[in-house]
Amino acid sequence: MDWSNVTAEDLIEALREVDWSSPPRPFSEFFFRFTFPHSYSKWNSRLKCNLYYYRTNYFIMIVIILGLGFLRRPLAIVAALLTALSIAFLNDSFASTFSEKVTRTVRQFSPHLAAKMRPSHTPVIRGRPSSKRAIHICGQPRWVFVLIFSTVSFIFWFVSCGLITVLWTFAVGLLVTLLHASLRTPNLKARLNTFREEFRAVWRNYSEL
Repeated sequence: MDWSNVTAEDLIEALREVDWSSPPRPFSEFFFRFTFPHSYSKWNSRLKCNLYYYRTNYFIMIVIILGLGFLRRPLAIVAALLTALSIAFLNDSFASTFSEKVTRTVRQFSPHLAAKMRPSHTPVIRGRPSSKRAIHICGQPRWVFVLIFSTVSFIFWFVSCGLITVLWTFAVGLLVTLLHASLRTPNLKARLNTFREEFRAVWRNYSEL
């Protein structure tokens, strides 16, 4: 797969649509081999490949770094979890699975309430890609949950007096992720994996040309 032809928009779109339940790569593989890229093009291709291939590892690593930065502030740890959850809601697979599990749990206690949590019917436009469908969580548009959890997490950050701490902690997490993705040499599995099932959205624009 030629990652040099994959734009940042394609990568973000693929990360939004990819299956969220993919397990993290083994630590023995994640921290195996590091080399400096010899050119900008190789660095750019390596960065995109690693960000996609080790996406779950990076997400867990950033959450752990945030948690370590607030070991003495339990409220800030809750804020970090809410922030991570609000980011996870941006992924289609996670949002759909979360909505399904919550609705299933509510149905056991109140079937009538569970019926109200289903999204209202919207007409299907012929030729409209399924990946562009509106994602609902418990009957509400996804952005409602993202906004609520983001607001609550921001309030917790403010109450715990950890806004400055979260800024530098999050910056450290992003810096570590960038360094690892830049220096981790893509292994044979990452290079030969076609991502035909997971990465179909990236090449959809090219196939329509």
